[in-house]
Amino acid sequence: MEITEVRVTLRDEDKLKGFANVTFDNAFVVRGMKIIQGNKGHFVSMPSRKRPDGTHQDIAHPVNSDMRDQIEQRVLEAYEAELKTQTSA
Repeated sequence: MEITEVRVTLRDEDKLKGFANVTFDNAFVVRGMKIIQGNKGHFVSMPSRKRPDGTHQDIAHPVNSDMRDQIEQRVLEAYEAELKTQTSA
C-alpha cells in the first residue's frame, strides 16, 4: 500500500498544529488526522470519535508500527513543507 497524497491544513493553536488527509493508492482517503505538538515534538493522532463515557476511540488506524511510522513520517514532512510555504508567502 502506497501513500499517494497528503494534504495538510495548518492551525495555530496551543497543541493542535494542523489536520491531514492521507490518500492511499489513489483510491482510499483518511481525513481528519491531527498534527499535535507533544512534549517530545510533533506526532500524528488518528481520527477519533468521543464515546459517551468521555474517552476517545480511533475511527481508522494502522494495525502495525511500520505503517504508523510511514504515515507519521509522510504527514510530518507535508506539515513542514506547508509551514515553509506559509512563511515564505
